[in-house]
Amino acid sequence: MTAASYIFGILSAALILVVVIELLRRRHLRERHAVWWLIAGVLALIAGVFPSTLVWVSGLLGVEVPTNLVFFVGIAILFLVCLQHSSELTKLESKTRTLAERVALLELDHRERGARAENSDEG
Repeated sequence: MTAASYIFGILSAALILVVVIELLRRRHLRERHAVWWLIAGVLALIAGVFPSTLVWVSGLLGVEVPTNLVFFVGIAILFLVCLQHSSELTKLESKTRTLAERVALLELDHRERGARAENSDEG
């Protein structure tokens, strides 16, 4: 590994962590959404600072090329992020449907009361 790629790896991982923490600080990202990004950033920083760790873990898991392990972990983290977002989207869709039904019932009740009030004024 060249010195340039070593430094690039460390700076990239540090940048990921700084961006995620800044998004959290400004409340543009909630904690439950940031967990997987923080895990990815920490793992990237560990692999950047200690590249032999990646070789050791890939050997431990039986992965011949350490880069393949990086891709696998990256895809697994993205899968978990998508799964988390899908779960939350499902909950929000259910809440939105319930809210729309309640609003429709309230509007119907409001119209019926208005119609009854008009009829009582005419009589």
